[in-house]
Amino acid sequence: MSIREEQKSEPAEEYYTWTGKARGWLLKHLPADKLLPQDQPSYVASWIYVFGMGAIVSLVFIVVSGVVLSLNGPAWYHVSDFGHFVNSVHLWSVEVFFITMVVHLWGKYWMAAWRGGRTLTWLTGMAAFLVSIVAAFTGYLLQTNFDSQWIAFEGKDALNASGIGAWFNVANLGQIFGFHIVLLPLAVGAVVALHVILVRMHGVVPPIDAAESDAQLSGEVLLGDGTALGHSPAARPDANPEQAEATR
Repeated sequence: MSIREEQKSEPAEEYYTWTGKARGWLLKHLPADKLLPQDQPSYVASWIYVFGMGAIVSLVFIVVSGVVLSLNGPAWYHVSDFGHFVNSVHLWSVEVFFITMVVHLWGKYWMAAWRGGRTLTWLTGMAAFLVSIVAAFTGYLLQTNFDSQWIAFEGKDALNASGIGAWFNVANLGQIFGFHIVLLPLAVGAVVALHVILVRMHGVVPPIDAAESDAQLSGEVLLGDGTALGHSPAARPDANPEQAEATR
């Protein structure tokens, strides 16, 4: 009897508590081979799939440099040479983050990345983009130079007109500092983490013009130099037809 036949013969485990049901849901929708896959379809070798990971790497640089800046304060990063360097790393990480995220967003838009039950993945990506804009805006205000103060008071008029100026006062430096170093980074991190988990659950979206018979959709194992070796045992269509169908 094969391993697959043995697994089918095992009775399904019953879950009768909320923790057990949660474990069952996680094991069903996010097994270890999806959460940390070893192989990827060959179409992932395209350059358009690079920018999503580039945005995540940039976000890591933003968070780490931001923590260093917040621990030492403006009297450090405005005066010391190393403070200037960390401040510059923080700034340019934000620039790279938005460039890669915009290219990633447009690339996925033209690929219709919401196909195959990936609507929530698309929406969380859009939410990450919008929350990141607010986080970047508060960071711009924290420069406390003439430009940032001018933008703050111009923005305050717009926020007052929209009715949210009472609790989001961009002229209040202490409040903006709290939003920028605590609330908004947590929001961006949470949305990005949910976005990545959904990508793992539903798989990377294939090219829009890929035919159902395309070998890329059957999970060819991709080598480091971009050549295809063969089919991953877990992704081979005859071994797991449900997973092969889910990659569409």
